[in-house]
Amino acid sequence: MMLKRLMLAMIALLVLAGLILGSVGYLWLSQKNLNQTSVVVVIEKGQSLNSMAQQWEDQGWLRSALRLKVAARLTGGARDVRAGEFIIPPGLSSLTILPYLAEAQTRTYRVSLIEGRRLSAALEALSQAEYLQQDLGALTAERVSDYLGLTVHAEAQLYPDTYVYHRNQPVSEIITQAHERLNRVLKEEWQARDANLPYTSPYEALVMASIIEKETGVASERRVIAGVFVRRLQKNMRLETDPTVIYGLGESFDGNLTRAHLRDRSNPYNTYRNKGLPPGPIALAGREAIRAALNPAEGTELFFVARGDGSHYFSSTLEEHNKAVRRYQLSRRSDYRSAPTAEQSSGETD
Repeated sequence: MMLKRLMLAMIALLVLAGLILGSVGYLWLSQKNLNQTSVVVVIEKGQSLNSMAQQWEDQGWLRSALRLKVAARLTGGARDVRAGEFIIPPGLSSLTILPYLAEAQTRTYRVSLIEGRRLSAALEALSQAEYLQQDLGALTAERVSDYLGLTVHAEAQLYPDTYVYHRNQPVSEIITQAHERLNRVLKEEWQARDANLPYTSPYEALVMASIIEKETGVASERRVIAGVFVRRLQKNMRLETDPTVIYGLGESFDGNLTRAHLRDRSNPYNTYRNKGLPPGPIALAGREAIRAALNPAEGTELFFVARGDGSHYFSSTLEEHNKAVRRYQLSRRSDYRSAPTAEQSSGETD
């Protein structure tokens, strides 16, 4: 009987000691970390728990690397931690930090490709985007074309939008995403296009959409301008639009579009000399511009001129157009001039 009581007493003492040790251990592991504000941590792919714990302790916000490793051994929480960049709020302990990381969203960044801008501007934005891995090297139109396997020039082959990415995500993934998005939008809008349009392919519609993007920033004008250009194509008239000429001039353009530029036959983008659409797009085009190109407004207008306030005045006859030019532009020579010019006496130039 004495032996039995002794055994029970020993068991009770062991249980009590276990409870005490467990409570002390829990309190030890539950002590909050030292950060009073949120901290940003980066977990590299394949990084070990030992490396993370020591790094965080060295940074001064983790109370103890040992405590974190003990907590991880007890809970197995390290298995669910992913690579990425995370924001650690104050108030976490060695017991709660790993479960938090397993559920937390990785920190994200954004880069915007803007409609109406050239591909070069989009590539510059991607090149300068914070923490975006430049796995393609120097971003040029040629490099993008090679990477995407394009059979056309890379201009306008990225869809303008704001793209979300994670730290150290390859820029090639954003470029692929933007190109695939463009193809989806083009396909959707092409399937819903009006009948009897002067385009033989979605690519030609993209060319027109890029011109619309450059001609107006007023949403209500997109379909009207598309209607003007479509009717000019249908009547075998030259488009006579300045943005295409400027694009063809490239880096040599100094901001001053001259008569010599408009008469230059060597510029393949000179729509004052060449009939039809230019050889390719001149800017990134968004869905609304693509939709306008494929669903132009009905009407009789063949000309338009900038009013000077961002909007345009539309005319059906050259006589009316020339009057509008005299009214809106000859007194403001520095204003941007939309096609066609007042010096013309007909819809054609020699």
